[in-house]
Amino acid sequence: MILALDQGTTGSTAIVFDEEGRPAGRSYSEFGQHFPRPGWVEHDANEIWQVTRKVGREALDAAGVHGRDLRGIGITNQRETVVAWDPKTGEPLHRALVWQDRRTAARCDELRESGHEEIVRRRTGLVLDPYFSGTKIEWLIREGGVGPGAAFGTIDSWLVFKLTGNHATDFSNASRTLLFDIDALGWHDELCGPLEIDPSSLPEPAANDAGFGMTVEFGGRVPVAGIAGDQQAALYGQGCHAQGQGKNTYGTGSFVLQNAGRERPRTEDGLLTTVAWGIGARVDYALEAAIFVTGAAVQWLRDGLGIIETAAQTEELARSLDSNDGVYLVPAFTGLGSPHWDPYARGTIVGLTRGSGRAHLARAVLESIAYQTVDAVEAMQAASGVKLDELKADGGAVHNSWLMRFQADVLGVPVVVPEVSETTALGAAYLAGVATGLWTESDTRAMWREAARYEPRMDGSERDRLLGEWRRALERAGGWARNEPQQAG
Repeated sequence: MILALDQGTTGSTAIVFDEEGRPAGRSYSEFGQHFPRPGWVEHDANEIWQVTRKVGREALDAAGVHGRDLRGIGITNQRETVVAWDPKTGEPLHRALVWQDRRTAARCDELRESGHEEIVRRRTGLVLDPYFSGTKIEWLIREGGVGPGAAFGTIDSWLVFKLTGNHATDFSNASRTLLFDIDALGWHDELCGPLEIDPSSLPEPAANDAGFGMTVEFGGRVPVAGIAGDQQAALYGQGCHAQGQGKNTYGTGSFVLQNAGRERPRTEDGLLTTVAWGIGARVDYALEAAIFVTGAAVQWLRDGLGIIETAAQTEELARSLDSNDGVYLVPAFTGLGSPHWDPYARGTIVGLTRGSGRAHLARAVLESIAYQTVDAVEAMQAASGVKLDELKADGGAVHNSWLMRFQADVLGVPVVVPEVSETTALGAAYLAGVATGLWTESDTRAMWREAARYEPRMDGSERDRLLGEWRRALERAGGWARNEPQQAG
């Protein structure tokens, strides 16, 4: 048995997987979201720990097993989110700054204007954007009152510390910080120096299948033996172990990753290059497109506008219309990610008429998820020269068959849904199983099972028309929050 802890943006999930890679017990619990100012997003790190520990215990109870029955624990997590804590007391020194947080946008502009972008791109494969961890850590030091002696880390390292007492991270999470050289696989002075971050305050990076320590939190002594950031974990859990294979995880945001193999790709096409995973001495890389707001837009329909009670209602509302009637929504609530990288874009609705209703808004949100995925995949195909034959899909949105069908239509290739849709947790379990000798990598690929396949049916001219209108809407959203008026396009 393997326990996978999946610490996400809005909640924590724990799943116990049996020896055949099937879920045997599951628990989920949400935690609070804090928005102290426009564009700021924070979490209570202690609450994250308490909720994650709780669901872990509940999943074991649901599976009818004890901690001593576990071969290992795998961790996967929301990436880029930063925690600062006192290593002596184990207490957080500030609320965690979430990956969606945009408070350091102006600082990223300053660094870009001073010529720091080229170094970041060359050493990290990332772009200078407040999405990533580095400028968040700098803000905590400069503005957040976090003094010398603090320990910093992403959510995985926070959980490792609380579970084992060790200050460690894995290559995939480290590669999302703006501070990690993805060729040398270590923190680099050229990256830490301009932000005045002491590398000794950062966790020790290790391969994804390394031993990260032992924990007694769930009964017995159990190794924490496999860690990956959520998107790399999903790529691994989808069995995309060969170069050119790709997936999209539909969560709070959506993230398209394509396995790039052992040779690091270099691209300037609005995409990211990241470490996919390190298994033993082998390191694989990935191309990534990060879409900031997808599922979060559905939550906005529910919590912000109150026009739905459950996410599932969006499917019924979308089906109630024969077309979108020209209504498009750009969910740039925290800017736009790949391939646009516009931190000043803001949410925009176009095409409203007196006849527009809640069904149009619900459909526009679902369509925006699919359109953003198309933009990401097209940029990825242009950069890699490899056309995706199919897109493996996972995350909560795969249960919306209308969205999956529409995604296949506007993408023009099949969308394939696995039997276990929570492949972030599955990937963490696979890594822990490989690390502890329960499975081989070929075993994990053999355990992957298809549940549904959506073939594209839309006429090419209709697809082009819809995407053309979507891109007109994107122009309206771009640069909206800058001090100076922006020109469209």
